[in-house]
Amino acid sequence: MDGFRGPSGRRGSTALIRASLLRALTLSVVVAGSLSLAGCFTGEEGGYELPTRASKALSPQMFALLDQKRMPKESPVLLRIFKEESELEVWKQDTSGRFELLKVYPICRWSGDLGPKVNEGDRQAPEGFYTITPGLMNPNSNYYLAINTGFPNLYDRANDRHGGFLMIHGDCSSRGCYAMTDEQIGEIYSLARESFAGGQPSFQIQAYPFRMTPANLARHRTSPHIAFWKMLKIGNDHFEATHLEPKVDVCDRHYVFDAVQPRGGQIVFNATGRCPAFVVNPEVAGPALEKSHADEVQYAALVRANASVAPVHSGLDGGMNRVFLAQVGGHIPPARVPPPDMKGLPSQPPPVAVADNNGQSLASKIFGGFLGGSSNQAPQQQVAAAAEPTATGTTSKPKPHAERTAVADAKPKLDLRKSDTKPEPQAQPQQTQQVAAKPTPAPAPQREANATAATMGGAQPTMPAGNFDSRWGGLQ
Repeated sequence: MDGFRGPSGRRGSTALIRASLLRALTLSVVVAGSLSLAGCFTGEEGGYELPTRASKALSPQMFALLDQKRMPKESPVLLRIFKEESELEVWKQDTSGRFELLKVYPICRWSGDLGPKVNEGDRQAPEGFYTITPGLMNPNSNYYLAINTGFPNLYDRANDRHGGFLMIHGDCSSRGCYAMTDEQIGEIYSLARESFAGGQPSFQIQAYPFRMTPANLARHRTSPHIAFWKMLKIGNDHFEATHLEPKVDVCDRHYVFDAVQPRGGQIVFNATGRCPAFVVNPEVAGPALEKSHADEVQYAALVRANASVAPVHSGLDGGMNRVFLAQVGGHIPPARVPPPDMKGLPSQPPPVAVADNNGQSLASKIFGGFLGGSSNQAPQQQVAAAAEPTATGTTSKPKPHAERTAVADAKPKLDLRKSDTKPEPQAQPQQTQQVAAKPTPAPAPQREANATAATMGGAQPTMPAGNFDSRWGGLQ
């Protein structure tokens, strides 16, 4: 085929797209300050060729999986990350035009604690919504391959959050990054590369502290980050209810999802300024409202039942999926830095009013039920009516969560490499804090953290013999 048909409905030349992608990926190496490439490309483009690991073709097994799920290899991708469960999901657009789950990868290592990244050197892996362009793909990373999350994004900058070079990369070593094995990042990188080659100008990363279930929110309801997490849940609900990539804007230092002007036309958002009047895209509002209401009922019931509460700070330095944890003796080291401060956390926005397509209030606060409280500075937002029919003439229903597929990881190399480009300086704690997290029984709907492959809907991955000692040594 000449190229995957994207949102614009137009097909581009595959050769031209691949040439543009090659230039963008090469430029990302230069920008990162790593100029040693695999060799010179002397063809008609007159540039560099990608290192072998960055241009490796997808495996026959992946092609079979794509074919089974009716996903063209060039179709758009979307990544979702869950810290507490230590899982990374790759979603891909199928022939229906909606995203479906392609594969689940157990995360080998992430650092810090639950909560957003705030300051440079705090070891926090970022949380939020990030847009990845070809220039953020590093084919010549010191950590095998890397995808720069783009932190700080517009929201982070509006809230005075600092740091940089926070990646999804290989080598299973993390200082504020999401670290995979080399084999995992190779496959993830190739999937993203093929989507760029198919015409996708960027793809979205959604990074969450945990799966945004009512049980998890109830368990973490005493966290100082709860207002931030409930804001992220709005975007999560938009995606899970529709399987469409949420459109993300920022105004008044808050995320805004799938906003459109009440009576058509364009609206302009200012990340630190007052939000303009807007409604939520009617195609999204109906199913998102339905999901939000159902979750709010469960959340309220858990709170009334005095469901157990997790410690505000775990006292540990990040985590890793259980399939890897056994390789390091089953223990994660205690944190070496104090818990992140609360600077830059948003005030709680008010409940979101529901409006019809003419902007007329329906006096409903269901959609904003998770947000709680109010703020004098928060925007007056509106949501398109839940009863608005979709293009098929019926209100779409939330789909059940897609089947999860675990990854069997090949034995990683044991050399500890230097950090990508400019590593973040390590914060020097005044006092080491170690808080023993008491095990508490989880509510019935709760998905166990660091789930085994069996809970991901697949067989237990076959783990290689050997250990991660050299990689783990860089974390001590």
